[in-house]
Amino acid sequence: MKDLELKYGCNPNQKPSRIFVSDGRDLPIIVRNGRPGYINFMDALNGWQLVRDLKKATGLPSATSFKHVSPAGAAVAAPLSDVMKKIYFVDDMGDLSPLASAYARARGADRMSSFGDFISLSDTCDADTARIIKREVSDGVIAPGYTDEALAILKEKKNGNYTVIEIDPDYVPEPLEHKDVFGITFEQGRNELEINNDILANVVTKNKDIPDEAKRDLVISLITLKYTQSNSVCYAKDGQAIGVGAGQQSRVHCVRLAGNKADNWLLRQCPKVLELPFVDGIRRADRDNAIDVYIGNEYMDVLRDGAWQKLFKVRPDVFTEEEKRAWLDRQDGVSLGSDAFFPFSDNIERAKKSGVKYIAEPGGSVRDDAVIDCCDQYGMAMAFTGIRLFHH
Repeated sequence: MKDLELKYGCNPNQKPSRIFVSDGRDLPIIVRNGRPGYINFMDALNGWQLVRDLKKATGLPSATSFKHVSPAGAAVAAPLSDVMKKIYFVDDMGDLSPLASAYARARGADRMSSFGDFISLSDTCDADTARIIKREVSDGVIAPGYTDEALAILKEKKNGNYTVIEIDPDYVPEPLEHKDVFGITFEQGRNELEINNDILANVVTKNKDIPDEAKRDLVISLITLKYTQSNSVCYAKDGQAIGVGAGQQSRVHCVRLAGNKADNWLLRQCPKVLELPFVDGIRRADRDNAIDVYIGNEYMDVLRDGAWQKLFKVRPDVFTEEEKRAWLDRQDGVSLGSDAFFPFSDNIERAKKSGVKYIAEPGGSVRDDAVIDCCDQYGMAMAFTGIRLFHH
């Protein structure tokens, strides 16, 4: 298939729309089900590159959850604790395959942002992974293959209209890429930078100790940033992104946005949140929204009379700022990657509030010394990668 006609582009008024390979080769994809759109393919192809890189860097099955051309979550396969199974709402599914655990983590990092996601998988989609996908609100999935059982499960979703794309894992694009803006064509070499532990060798802080698990998490954060709209930062822990801040003009705003998401991930593990007494039969989206609001500053929206009765069997106590701060102060070992240098130490101050212990950033700011000093004050270990990861 040389090209594929799409219903429309980014918006319904943008017609005609199609995808094709500019050098005349066949498209490296097969649509197994549904009718993907322009943004679906943007998410799918960016997400596929991300999970391909994660698999290459770690050797582990990988998954990502994309929304509007940036990842809401990304993860590699790792066993799920009982707490993780509960906050990802897969505690009723028994033991999961490695790929399914990776997607549960990627989807669970930021469930609000992942609502209506496009999924990318590094390995052949199996039945376990398909069963998780089937129960979530999602627009589609891309993978290098599907088992017969997985494909049958996915074809039942959205009344048979769920988008399922298969991609050729051996496809290699041309080394130059092009993009048109206002009728003008931009050309650049593809970003084929390989991200692995080697780029973490230049540790510039007094604390030089970055354990293997933290190196893995820093690599995950940097690969995630490689496919995230800039400016961007990514918090990671336990083999997954836990907070992605994308597309902000100010770097400290990225750090705050992603830090708030990381805080939500950490706070969801607090017993007070785990034990929220939801009414029977609550919809998954309503439950996720209620948790997000309960943890945040607008908690009275779900605790006021007339509202809590629709969500909870009994009215929960307020999750006070003091309780939240006490829980977050117990957290440690979080990794933080940045797609460009930190220009001020205020980024480090905010990162510390979310348990950050390890940092990877390019370096090169005129204020590097102040940033390093701030890391030293908190006993953090920071590596200068020398590599910028802007993505637009």
